[in-house]
Amino acid sequence: MNYNEAIEYIHSSYKFGIKLGLENIKTLLNLLGNPQDSLKYVHIAGTNGKGSTAAYITQILMEAGYNVGTYTSPYLLRFTERIKFNNIEIEEETLAELTEKVREKVEAMAGMGLNHPTEFEIVTAIGFLYFALKKCDIVVLEVGLGGRFDSTNVINCPLVSVITSISLDHTRHLGETLAKIAYEKAGIIKEKGDVSIYPLEDEALRVVKQVCLEKNARLVSFGKNDVKVKSEGIFGQEFDFGRFKDLKITLPGEHQPYNAALAVQTVDLLREKGLKISDEAIINGLLKTKWPGRMEVVSRNPAVIIDGAHNPDAALKLTQSLSKYFPGKKIIFIMGVMKDKNYMEMIRAAAPIARCFIAVATLDESRSLPAEELAACIKQYCNNVLIGDTIKGAVDTALNLADQNDVICAFGSLYYIGEVKSLLEN
Repeated sequence: MNYNEAIEYIHSSYKFGIKLGLENIKTLLNLLGNPQDSLKYVHIAGTNGKGSTAAYITQILMEAGYNVGTYTSPYLLRFTERIKFNNIEIEEETLAELTEKVREKVEAMAGMGLNHPTEFEIVTAIGFLYFALKKCDIVVLEVGLGGRFDSTNVINCPLVSVITSISLDHTRHLGETLAKIAYEKAGIIKEKGDVSIYPLEDEALRVVKQVCLEKNARLVSFGKNDVKVKSEGIFGQEFDFGRFKDLKITLPGEHQPYNAALAVQTVDLLREKGLKISDEAIINGLLKTKWPGRMEVVSRNPAVIIDGAHNPDAALKLTQSLSKYFPGKKIIFIMGVMKDKNYMEMIRAAAPIARCFIAVATLDESRSLPAEELAACIKQYCNNVLIGDTIKGAVDTALNLADQNDVICAFGSLYYIGEVKSLLEN
């Protein structure tokens, strides 16, 4: 099996859909010799901010000299971004070899009359095999969907369970209220474990506290007032948190100082468990952290920003940040969304600062909302709406509309903004 065949095989499992539950992944990992049991973890659930929090924690641990595996989803440009060792993507050849191993066991499961694993279960198994192969000191493991029944939740007690911001998303699978969604995320909390959380809304916080109580888990939290932002801009921010003064990050976005503070709080729990992590490693780790596709400036004059915001909360945070960094500017938005998302609320969040919208379909045809349908929805909030026949067409249209001082922002789904980035960087 070569790399392209491996990717084709992995994606062909998409037809088996999303099945929340741990039986399948447990069986598959058992057949593979349970590679996950040889590793230590920081396990991260939440609606938004999982990826950037994982990136901060990974970089800090690397600065401290640890060998770190990182598992995230989805990817921006290359599938291999999802599985990394010390921030270097899994080699294509290794991915192909491990996929072949997993496929053999999937076929064995079929022979036993068992369910076919989903795409995410297969990728998770490949990740565990790779991290065991690389003998990672610690794995920063991001949940795919929810937490309680997510395939990453097969692990035993992690060093720390981390919960990032919680808002409404994936309501069909996780529930219609913040409390229900929080309960699913809190499913990663283990008996007598340590839990590090982002400042949550009361409805979500009550649920997380209750689960911690039931599991005899220790909860560590901070308030938004504990983070003092001193300067902010599209190319970086500076803030105080706890014993740290003038912490610097390069990631823009109003929420990023809080994600960085969550990473610091989590790393302090790891220090309590005996990991040798200096304050210097924390300071340097935060500063060096990169996380593409999140308020990322991919071109200048005009400024072109890509952001993976794919739910109302993320769209609102994006809009607030754009208003702050470009006061008084009306934005040229390129927007593409999956049809199962709450795109009406996303449009409503962005419309007040929009000069116009260019609607596109994302690259995933089976799940994408057609551009014509999206444009019709946008017209309820904004009169100036165009349709991009292709992603390249949408980018060209936006560039033709813009002068040097304008701002273009592509958002709505990570599944197409990577293509925008490629087009502009090439």
